[in-house]
This record gives sequence, structure tokens and C-alpha cells, in this order.
Amino acid sequence: MIKKTLKLGAVALFAATGAFTAAQAQDFQPENPECIAPSNPGGGWDFICRTTAKFLFDLGIIDDSMQVTNMSGGGGGVAFAHVTKERNDDDALIVAASVSTTARIAQGIYKGATPDDIHWLATFGAEYGAIAVPADSPYTSLTQMMDAIKADPKSVGISGGSSVGSYDHIKPMLLAKAAGIEDVTSLKYVAYSGGGEAMTGLLSGAVEALSGDFSEMRGFVDSGDIKVIAILAPERIEAYPDIPTAKEQGYDVVGANWRGLYMPKGASDEAKEFWKNAIMKMTEDEGFKAALKAQTIEPFNNFGDDMQVFVDGNLADITQISKEIGIIK
Repeated sequence: MIKKTLKLGAVALFAATGAFTAAQAQDFQPENPECIAPSNPGGGWDFICRTTAKFLFDLGIIDDSMQVTNMSGGGGGVAFAHVTKERNDDDALIVAASVSTTARIAQGIYKGATPDDIHWLATFGAEYGAIAVPADSPYTSLTQMMDAIKADPKSVGISGGSSVGSYDHIKPMLLAKAAGIEDVTSLKYVAYSGGGEAMTGLLSGAVEALSGDFSEMRGFVDSGDIKVIAILAPERIEAYPDIPTAKEQGYDVVGANWRGLYMPKGASDEAKEFWKNAIMKMTEDEGFKAALKAQTIEPFNNFGDDMQVFVDGNLADITQISKEIGIIK
């Protein structure tokens, strides 16, 4: 959980048991299923919807192919309002979610929204955050960059693909706090409307560093355009053993971004049970597991009651850390 570090949460992983039965499939089957990605194409939310749509259909869990709708705006707030106000009883609708969703609810960024406005469906993966710099950057370690920030917080501009107070913003503030910087809000954070634009800001020289998810940086690491000076994981990633963790450099910060889904609260019980079992079945598939691994996303499964327990803890932790670093009062 989030205390001094941003962690996944002390929640036991739910072992999917193949509860998706033929009888349940006959009881309910969504017509014209749809997944809303609360962002433009590309990025984490879009990946959630497109991957889910592909595997649910390919595995025969849904009869109709799933439409993926990109609905950007307000850091997911436009989609949230659309679901809660216009489609609250839609049995065929699911929506991509992540730690950014719970963070914006906890911080009041989605105006008037509460976590009880939707039905939290599932998590099925988590990916770790990272701090990157251009390949020719003078900073070769996180320690060097944090020392520069301690000397002058405005000397290092850090880009992120989401708004002030978002997960991309919280990560460098947690590092600053671990480095002993008292006013972590003094960091120079430059908010972009997506991970692609944040990367462009880094490569163009508009900023000195990038805060994001490692999965979105991999291609640029492989091409040699950037170097990751710290990954916010408990230990080094197997596929990239040369990238050090923040923890081993003296900053006890772990930042994991869960990936999952929610659906309209007013949907029928049959629909909620169907979608829960559908996602559980999907996560058991070896092809789906391989798709996550290819994106450096680790399995992290919560369904049903476990999902609600996880979300409650996640919201409480984000609220606490947001207060500690001055984002909310």
C-alpha cells in the first residue's frame, strides 16, 4: 500500500478458478459489447481495451466483437461522467481503469465523483513506473539528478503524460521526499496530455527528464534514444537487468500502476457476474499472459469482493499520500 512508498497494496491475489460455465453464458450474453478507453489511441487505457476486446472475442467468451471507443478528456473524467450520467444501466459496457482513475477520484479531479458511482470490475496487471532522460543527458544515475534537484528544484523539468497531481506527478514527488526535499511541490513538473507528447517533450529538449510507465518507454530504450536511470520496482526487471531500481540507489520508492476495468453501477447483477467471470477466464489464457509480459506488465488479479477491498485500500492510500505531499488538504 502507499505509505512512504507507492505500492500495489497488501491484497492477496485471487486465484481464478474457471468459474465461467456454459450455464452462465446462456443466462447472459452482451449485445454489441463496448470498451471505453478514456484517452486517445495508444497508451495504457487504450491497451487495456484493445487487448481485452481481442482476447474475449478470440477465446469465444463473447459472441460479438467488441467495439473500442476512445473518449479522451479530463484525465478520464469525460468518460467517467458519460458512463455515470448517460449509461449507468448499460449491461454491455466496460471501461478501462488504472491507478490514475482512483487517484483522480481521491483528489477530487473528477468533479462531484465518488468511488461508489461505478462498479469496480477487476484488475489484471500492474506495471512499474520509471524515470528516463535523453541518451546524451549528463545524468547517468538517479542520484545525480536528485542532487541537482535538491540544489535547485527548478533546474530539472520533468515531463509526464497526465495532469498535476496524477500518478506521473506523484512518482517524482515521492522520490524527492525520499531524497529529503521538504517542499516536494517545488519540483518542476510539466504536464502533457499523453505519454507520447511527454516523450516528445523529453526528446525535443523541452524538459530534462520523463516520469512514466516503463512499458511506454521500452521502444525508446531499445532504439537508444533514452536511458532509464531508475525503475520503481522492488527488484530489477528480468528483461532489462542493467536498469537499476530507485531502491538500490537509496530511494525507497516503489511505484506500480495497476491495470483493470470498471462498469456502470446500475448494470444488472447478471451482467456484473458475466463480466467478472469473463475477465477471470481471460486472465487464465496463456496468450493473454504473454501479451502482458510483452508489455512488461506483471499479473495482478483482483475480482469480485477482492477487487472492492483492493480499491478501498488504494483510495485510502492515495488520499493519505496526496495529503502528505500537499496535493489535497
